Amino acid sequence: MVGSSHEALHRIFQKDPALLTRALQQVLGIAFPTPYEFAGMNVDLTEIEPVERRVDTLLRAETDEGAYLLVVESQGKPDERKRGSWPYYLSYLHEKYRCEPVLIVVTQSSATARWAAQPIHLGVRGTPSLTVRPFVLGPDNVPVIATEREARQDPTLAVLSAMTHGRGRQAPAILESLAAALRTIDRDTAAVLVQFVDSCLANDQVRQMWRDLMTAMQYFWRHPLAEEVREEGREEGREEGREEGREEGRVKDRAEMILRILEWRGIAVPDDVRARVEACTDFDRLAVWSERAVHATSATDVFDAGE
Repeated sequence: MVGSSHEALHRIFQKDPALLTRALQQVLGIAFPTPYEFAGMNVDLTEIEPVERRVDTLLRAETDEGAYLLVVESQGKPDERKRGSWPYYLSYLHEKYRCEPVLIVVTQSSATARWAAQPIHLGVRGTPSLTVRPFVLGPDNVPVIATEREARQDPTLAVLSAMTHGRGRQAPAILESLAAALRTIDRDTAAVLVQFVDSCLANDQVRQMWRDLMTAMQYFWRHPLAEEVREEGREEGREEGREEGREEGRVKDRAEMILRILEWRGIAVPDDVRARVEACTDFDRLAVWSERAVHATSATDVFDAGE
């Protein structure tokens, strides 16, 4: 079970190593050769017993141009100690493995991204002996994937988009699109990616919106995170054991999600709209309304004129 955004932001590249090189090529515009093989490596860079040094994720990428070591660091906030650690990591890895090390910093913060992207110069000012230029993936360059078509094309990149941009007003569209894309991949992989997203959503409303979406996906009910969601539901008096109770819960969750999306997007919800949504017992109709809520400009836009 992924327990924090720090862990999720680098472990996603362990789950799909090729996402890392796609991000380098497509997001950062770096002419990185396409690997034909990846291998996870020991992240422990400790040399002397009292000094422990570990990178977050370390991958070896085999390419036609030779092997590269991809060093992934998840960074929540600026930490000046890293400006000494990162050059050490790269020098140590190059000396130990005789491969070219590449440092990639992943963050949810624009301010941290700007800090991390600053070159690290060691030596004489103006003529440094060593310069390290980290590659940074963050809110300012990771694409916003807010359509189902885009999310289906690259589900793990859509996950990275949700993890990076899940704090703003675009969150409902991003999460709806991702939920649709996760239905197209195998359940075990999807379950892990669900955890990554859940760990990175700091806003309580957005996280609940994501959990509402996930409870509608059948595979999710067999996953440990679903147990947590179901336990919360039991505390509210819902019974999840019977098929009928499950269906009623899905309908109620979807209705609540529609109202939550509208409120999160700053759209006022009149009492008559709220009453109509809460009274609906047709899950398929509620699903359509929730999709409309993502793009609505007023609460009544969720309803079709012919309904």
